[in-house]
Amino acid sequence: MIEIGGLQKTTLIDYPGNVACTVFLVGCNFRCPWCYSPEIVLPDLITRQPKIHQRDFFDFLESRKGLLTGVVVCGGEPTIHPEIFDFLAKIKSFGFKVKLDTNGSNPEVLKEILNKNLVQYIAMDVKSILVDQKYKEITGSGIDVNLIKESINLIKSSDIDYEFRTTVVPTFHSVEDIVQIAKSIAPAKKYFIQSFRPEKNIDSRLTSVEPYPEDVMIEIKNKISHLFEVCSVR
Repeated sequence: MIEIGGLQKTTLIDYPGNVACTVFLVGCNFRCPWCYSPEIVLPDLITRQPKIHQRDFFDFLESRKGLLTGVVVCGGEPTIHPEIFDFLAKIKSFGFKVKLDTNGSNPEVLKEILNKNLVQYIAMDVKSILVDQKYKEITGSGIDVNLIKESINLIKSSDIDYEFRTTVVPTFHSVEDIVQIAKSIAPAKKYFIQSFRPEKNIDSRLTSVEPYPEDVMIEIKNKISHLFEVCSVR
């Protein structure tokens, strides 16, 4: 059964155009050093993280009919769970729009989600330049970067709304890296870059790393904004 590690009851920013809640599913197949949710990614922390029973989550959704318009499903990584199709379908049955946040590692799962029309919006994180060894190193996984490329193309060719985004970490991403990532994704609807938050990460050494200053992030945005319909710094 899918474990729920957290619930943000209201968000006005995570699902564009909707008043939504965000549900955090436990477990991930990546180990990105800058991950801001180690408590639902690392097994030793997962055991200590209080869980929310699915029944309580769906009772909450029932109570929010007419108040919320959307539900954001994130993690962790939602697509690692075999039950994700039923989970998304049940959320949709309440009448909510569904946004899925994913790392793009499971294109076959994404394809089935799209074919079943289970979500109305996908946000995919692109972690690194699309070079196999680099992607493996940054994500701490054995991921084949061709799976990431397949997910990007699948999302772009779908008829739903979507965005791509990259968390920018000075020790892992140069300005030119982000430009290269953007060119690999383009053309596409939306691409967002966001500074990492050093106060809580899987790799504690990052707490001493300063994020790029705002002017550098704007410089990056200005280099790539022509490639997308929408491009901004978050």
